[in-house]
Amino acid sequence: MSEGKKENGTPQAIMSLNHQQLNKERRRLEQQRAGEADWRLWGPYLSERAWGTVREDYSPDGRAWEYFDHDQARSRAYRWNEDGLGGISDEKQRLCFALALWNGRDPILKERAFGLTGNQGNRGEDVKEYYFYTDALPSHSWLRYLYKYPQSAYPYGRLVEENRRRNRLDPPFNLLDSGVFDEDRYWDVDICYAKVSPTRIRIRITLLNCSHEMAELHLIPQLWFRNSWSWGDTAEKPSLQLDDPPEGVNWSVRAEHAELGGYRLYGDQQAELLFTENETHAERFWGLSSSPYVKDAFHRLIVNGELGAVNPERSGTKFGAWYRLRVGGGESKKIDLMLAAESVDQPFKEVEKIFAVRRSEADVFYDELLPEGGVEDHRIMRQVLAGMIWSKQFFHFDVQRWLVGDQQAPPALRKDGRNRQWRHLRAADVLSMPDTWEYPWFAAWDLAFHCVALALVDVDFAKQQIEVLLGENYLHPNGQIPAYEWAFDDVNPPVHAWGALKVYRAERIQRGEGDRRYLQRVFHKLLLNYAWWINRKDKHGQNLFEGGFLGLDNISVFDRSKPLPSGHILKQADATGWMAMFALNMTVMALELAIEDDDYENIAIQCYEQFLSIAKAISGGDENGPSLWDPDAGFFKDLLMTPDGSHHRIDVYSWVGLIPMFATEVVDKRLLANVPRFRRMLQIHKKGLFQGSCVCACPDWENEQGEHLLALVDHTMLPRILSRLLNEDEFLSPYGVRSLSKLHDHYQDLGNLPGIGPTGIRYQPGESESGLFGGNSNWRGPVWIPTNYALVQALEKFHRFLGDDFTFEAPCLPGRSLTLRDIATLIAERLVNLYRRDEQGRIPALRRDSPFQSDETWSDLNLFYEFFHAETGQGLGAAHQTGWTGLLANLVMRRYRKDIPVFLGHEDESITQICCE
Repeated sequence: MSEGKKENGTPQAIMSLNHQQLNKERRRLEQQRAGEADWRLWGPYLSERAWGTVREDYSPDGRAWEYFDHDQARSRAYRWNEDGLGGISDEKQRLCFALALWNGRDPILKERAFGLTGNQGNRGEDVKEYYFYTDALPSHSWLRYLYKYPQSAYPYGRLVEENRRRNRLDPPFNLLDSGVFDEDRYWDVDICYAKVSPTRIRIRITLLNCSHEMAELHLIPQLWFRNSWSWGDTAEKPSLQLDDPPEGVNWSVRAEHAELGGYRLYGDQQAELLFTENETHAERFWGLSSSPYVKDAFHRLIVNGELGAVNPERSGTKFGAWYRLRVGGGESKKIDLMLAAESVDQPFKEVEKIFAVRRSEADVFYDELLPEGGVEDHRIMRQVLAGMIWSKQFFHFDVQRWLVGDQQAPPALRKDGRNRQWRHLRAADVLSMPDTWEYPWFAAWDLAFHCVALALVDVDFAKQQIEVLLGENYLHPNGQIPAYEWAFDDVNPPVHAWGALKVYRAERIQRGEGDRRYLQRVFHKLLLNYAWWINRKDKHGQNLFEGGFLGLDNISVFDRSKPLPSGHILKQADATGWMAMFALNMTVMALELAIEDDDYENIAIQCYEQFLSIAKAISGGDENGPSLWDPDAGFFKDLLMTPDGSHHRIDVYSWVGLIPMFATEVVDKRLLANVPRFRRMLQIHKKGLFQGSCVCACPDWENEQGEHLLALVDHTMLPRILSRLLNEDEFLSPYGVRSLSKLHDHYQDLGNLPGIGPTGIRYQPGESESGLFGGNSNWRGPVWIPTNYALVQALEKFHRFLGDDFTFEAPCLPGRSLTLRDIATLIAERLVNLYRRDEQGRIPALRRDSPFQSDETWSDLNLFYEFFHAETGQGLGAAHQTGWTGLLANLVMRRYRKDIPVFLGHEDESITQICCE
C-alpha cells in the first residue's frame, strides 16, 4: 500500500468510485468540480458576529471591541461583512438571508447572537447563546440549524454584570445559569435549507414551544443586501421590492443586484411585509440627518412601536416578513419560504418531498462515510462535520482601503497601527473559520488542520482552502503567511505544507490518484514561505529557530512573543521541531513531483540537506551550541542563550518538547524510483551521520517493505519520550495528552533565568488563571485536539516503518507491551471519549449539571469546544470550535479503518477496550 493509504483515515467506501457508484451528494460535488453546476454559490457564509472585528474598527487606538459593539450592530451598517442567526448568503455576500426573533419581552429585536467582548468576560470573548449546527452536506444542498430562544426577557445586563464581577478563578456565568430555561420556557427554532438546484433554495422554519403553556413569538425572516454603496464607490445600489406572487402563493419579493442578478423570495404563509434600507441610523450615533428608513427600522417598529420606521412604499435594501404566532405548549408551527434566481410558478409544490429527499441523501452520505460505525460515533462525526461545513464564512478585508479610509481619512495613529505592513492583502473569499462567533476570521495554522477534516467530505474545497492563503492576495511578498486579522504579522507554526500533503494524499485515496498540478502549485508557493522561515526566524544562521508564542499562547514561563533583554536569544524546541517537519514535508512533496519530473530531485536533496542541518543543530552536533535534547531527562527543551555565550535550559515538560516528534516521514520505493542521487544521499548519511555527528534516525535503514524513515527522533530516543508521554502522572490524561506535564503540579519553581529573573510554571488542567494572550485559552495543562492529532499521525508513521516488532511497556498499562499503533489508538480513543457517554451515561465534554446530559431536547446536541479540561474532560474556551476540533471526525473514522486490527467487539481484549477502562 502506498504511503498515503497507510496514513489516511478515509474508508474504502469512498475510494476511487466511478460516477455511477457515487451517492447523490458526491455527484453534486463532482458537478461542482467539473464546472457543471455551482452548488457552492449559496452557503452558510454568514457569520454569527461581524461587530467587534478588526475589519470594522476605525478607532485610533485599535480598540475593536469597543469601537463597534453589539449595541451598535442593530443600527449601524457594516463596512465589510454581515452577520445573522442561522443565515446564508451568496459566496460574495451580496445578498443575505437570516432570522430575527422577538419574544415580546426582550429590549431589542434578536437579529444576532449576543456575547461578552474580550474585555467584558472573565474568560475573554464568550458567546452567551445556545445554537447548534445540527446537520449539513458539503454542497450546502442540505443545512440545518437549531437555536434555543428563551421566552422570558434575555438577561443582557445580568450576563455582563455577573461576569464582570467574577475573576479568573471563577467559572463564567452562562445563559443556562441565569434560569431563563427553567421549566422549559423556551423555543426551539429549527431552520432547514434544502436546495432544489444551485439557485433554488427551500427554507423551512419550525418553531417548537418547549414549555407547557401557550406562548407568543414574533418571527421575522430577513433578506437584505450587504451595504456596498455607502463607501464612495460607484457601485449601483441594489433593490428589494414587492412583487406579484404566483397563484396560490401568499407573497413575493424581488431582489435585483447588478452582479448577482435577480432573485425572488416567496412566502407560503401570510405575513406583514416590511422594507427599509441597510444603512446606518446616523441620527442615533452622531445626531446627523440620514435616510428616514435605516437598518434598525424593524426593531423600532416591532419592539418600540414606531409605525413610521419602515418604508410604506415597500422597497429598500432590507426586507422582513413579520409573523406573529401563538403556539400551544408542546406544539409547533412551520413557516415555508423559497429563495430562487428565477421566477417559479409553484414554489411550494412537493415541499415535503424535497426536505425528505435531502435529509435522506444526508443519511446515505454519512452512512457511506462510516459504514460500520455505531450510533454514537455517527452522531459525533455527523455533528462535528456539520459544524465544519457551517463554519465556512465569507471573509472580506482590503487592508489598503481600510488603512486609507473610505469617505474620510481615519485617525493618523492608524498609519502606525496594526497590519500596516499588509497593504497588499485583499480578501473577499469563503474561508473555513475557527468559530463563527468567537473567531469569525481565518487563522493560518488552524486552517491547515481544518483542511484535514474537510478533505473527508469535500477534498476539492480543502484544496482550495490550502491554496487561498498562498495566493498573492494573502501571502506577503516576502513569503510570510498572514496569521489572523488581529495581527497578520504574528507567527503561527509552519503547518501549511503538512496540511497540503494530507489533502493531496486524501484525494489520492478517494480518486485513485493525486492532483499533481495542485501539489506543484502549492509547492512553489510554499518554497517562498520556507525561505521566509529560514531567513527571518533563524537570525543567526544556526538552524535553531525562534518564532515567539507560535500559537501555544501561555505555554512557556514567560511571554515568548515579547522581546528578550538585549543580547538574549531563545532557541525554541517547538519552532525548530516545526521547521524540521516543514523541511521533511517539502522533501516528500518534491519526491512526489519527481516521479514525473526528475528536475524536482534537486529540490528534494536541498530540502533534506536543510533538515539534516536542523537535526544537527537541535542535537548540539556543531560549534554553535548545546543540544535542545536534554539527555538526562530524555526530552526536548527550549534554550536561553545569554550575551556571554552561555546557555540555560528551560526545564519545562510540555508540547514544546513533544513537537519534534512530528518531524517524521516515511518514503517508499515509489518515491525513490526516479531519484538516484537522493537514494545515494540516504546511503551517505547512513546511521543518521551528518558532518561527523549522529543527528537523526538512520535514513538508509530499510524495512521489509523497502521503506525508509526520515525523522528527527530515532528509535533510541522514542522510548524515553514515550515513558513520559504514557505516564498518567505526567502527560497522559484520561482524555488525551496534556499540553503541560502534570509533573508541574508539584515541580513549579524553575529558578532564575539570566535577564528574566525568578521563573516558574504550574500545571493548570482547566482554564487559564492569567490574562496572558487574553486569558481565554490555556496551554498549561488542558487537552488540545490539533496537537494530539498530529502526534497520533507521527506515531502511525513510526509504526509503519518500525512495525509490530517495536513495542513499549507503557507506564499506564503495567505488564502490557504495546506497538506504536496501539499507542496511537490509545490516545485517539481517549480523545473521542470526550464525546462518548461514559459508564455513568455522561458526556465528559459537556457540563455535568447541564441539560445536555439527560434532557431529551438537549441530549443529542453537542457543543464542540476549543480545548478540554485534562482531568474531567469538560470543554473550555470557544464553544463552536468545529475548526480544528473537527479533527474528531478523523479520529472517529480511524477506529473503523481496515488496516487497524483493533475494533470494538473483538472477543479477546483489544487496545480499544483498554482505552475505555
